[in-house]
Amino acid sequence: MRVVVQRSRQASVTVNGEIVGKIERGLVLLVGITHGDTKDDAEYVAEKIANLRIFEDENGKMNRSVKDEGGAILSVSQFTLYGDTRKGRRPSFVEAARPEQAKPLYDFFNDKLREQGLNVETGVFGAMMDVALVNDGPVTLIVESK
Repeated sequence: MRVVVQRSRQASVTVNGEIVGKIERGLVLLVGITHGDTKDDAEYVAEKIANLRIFEDENGKMNRSVKDEGGAILSVSQFTLYGDTRKGRRPSFVEAARPEQAKPLYDFFNDKLREQGLNVETGVFGAMMDVALVNDGPVTLIVESK
């Protein structure tokens, strides 16, 4: 499992001209799932992200988590995170899990974030989405389960 984590001041995801998910201060997650990923991977990554200390404290140090900040999550499925660009000009997506495997694990991952007490908004799995965000910092990290 591979997740790009972006600290944001505000973010939204739109499908067919309609906003389907929107947050104020928090994290935007671009979530990629590969064939070997399991619920253990999803649980590990969810716990890691919920407690990742990437928000500044009163001394300007990255010492607070999204939970500490009372922030929210905008989680967007992103199979292209497993795109392989090593050969040719067109990426190969053979490492991305098929939708029938990825969607249940993506839903499980979001539920695990909610169990951490976080408000989680999502896009629409498999849809063409427009994601807008104001990246705060900018702070962008990659969290992987393997």
